[in-house]
Amino acid sequence: MRIDAHQHFWLYEPVKDAWISEEMALIQRNFLPNDIGQTLKDNQIDGVVAVQADQSLRENEFLLELASAYKLIKGIVGWVDLRSESVEEQLEKYQQAPLIKGFRHVIEGEEDPDFLHRDAFLRGIAALTKYGYTYDLLIRPRHYASTLHCVAANPEQVFMLDHIAKPPIKSQAFDEWASFITELAAFPNVHCKLSGLATEADWKHWKLDHFTQYIDHVVACFGKERLVFGSDWPVCLLAGSYEDSMRIVQDKLQDFTADELAGFWGNNAVKFYKLS
Repeated sequence: MRIDAHQHFWLYEPVKDAWISEEMALIQRNFLPNDIGQTLKDNQIDGVVAVQADQSLRENEFLLELASAYKLIKGIVGWVDLRSESVEEQLEKYQQAPLIKGFRHVIEGEEDPDFLHRDAFLRGIAALTKYGYTYDLLIRPRHYASTLHCVAANPEQVFMLDHIAKPPIKSQAFDEWASFITELAAFPNVHCKLSGLATEADWKHWKLDHFTQYIDHVVACFGKERLVFGSDWPVCLLAGSYEDSMRIVQDKLQDFTADELAGFWGNNAVKFYKLS
């Protein structure tokens, strides 16, 4: 099965979706599965993982409603407040919704560099482990140290690094990010999405070789069995087409075997998120 492990859907609301700035006016509209269905078929993608774009319990219900209507949604990465004293009660409830495979918090929006190793958050991660949920990491450089602390403190929790930690592709800066990736990939419970890359580059003037050093480093550090493909659609449209998002990574997979390619384009995501 070929899987796009990172897609978003929303009914656009200016207040709820205030993160979609005027610079991103292209995606200030509704995006639903019907808008991507034919493109997925054209690119032989069999299904997607829908990832939260709004930090609310309403978001989970919205994605579950979509999944009940559109079979292309094979799994959901939702949202709960992991710092809540009632987090276990909420996770218990979601046991009745098997399409919810894991959760994510928009850490990149948190100014606190220690957010991921505050006691309340760590208790939430422990609850995810107890209930068998995955956790997607969406971070910025200020969170590198607390990410490593969080992962080290939770060896039984499986983590997925979104967007290869958003490296500074536009400036081609490398060393700080590369050092972090080397340390993070040493933890075998962390996997990595090759996703959201074009939007970290110059939206209008990127070239394929702008991504080479970043993708090569991720492959070298994580190996091929812990990597998955994600488009970050529709956000990726800010910097190119859906096919561009595929082409950016396709170009760097020349030494993958047929089995390794099948893993990258779907089987690794199926295993990580327990899709069916």
